[in-house]
Amino acid sequence: MFPFLKHLSRSVHGDDAQSSPELRVAVSSVETGGACTTLTVWRKSLLVSCKGFTVIDSKGDLIYRVDNYARTRPEELILMDKDGNSVLLMHRTKKITIIDSWGIYEAKDTNGEAKVPKCPIWYMRKNLKMNILKTKSDILAYVFSGSLDKKSSYVIKGSYRCKSCKILHVPSNRTVVEIKKKEVKTKGVRFGSDVFDLVVSPGFDTGLAMALVLLLDQMFS
Repeated sequence: MFPFLKHLSRSVHGDDAQSSPELRVAVSSVETGGACTTLTVWRKSLLVSCKGFTVIDSKGDLIYRVDNYARTRPEELILMDKDGNSVLLMHRTKKITIIDSWGIYEAKDTNGEAKVPKCPIWYMRKNLKMNILKTKSDILAYVFSGSLDKKSSYVIKGSYRCKSCKILHVPSNRTVVEIKKKEVKTKGVRFGSDVFDLVVSPGFDTGLAMALVLLLDQMFS
């Protein structure tokens, strides 16, 4: 569907050093030996009229996409697969406006539209100390299993603006997702903060990992 993505993959790995800088920004690699999956996230929609994200694998194939029509639905984000089918839907909670929090729902397409279930499967909340008390903290946000769970399942630490974040599983204190700056093999090529790696541990859903990235972008970009 998007043949230029193949070209991007070759460019970042040094196989095509003559391509334009803009087209060298989207590629990902999958670690061998059953290790982590690393996807490249490009903070750019494939549609000219939208803001969004493009997520690509090591072959240059599109994995996820986000096309955000911010003017019409500012409180809603939809993570789609490569074919444009809704995977997860994120909706900002409105009950307490001072708290920046979002529900993550399993979205199902109904006649071309994403149908939102009543209860979220995950719930992400910005660290209240940063939001209300303006206190500096390495904890950016908390992720809960559903909106009624009082204890967080995951905690997000680091700096999203610097693209240096870790998502840790609270009970085990194990890093399950990492956001880090993109490294390339082509000499003379540098990436800005709009292109970065998303490293996902085995067993953790890549769709959920990308959903958390979208919400971090909403809270801290």
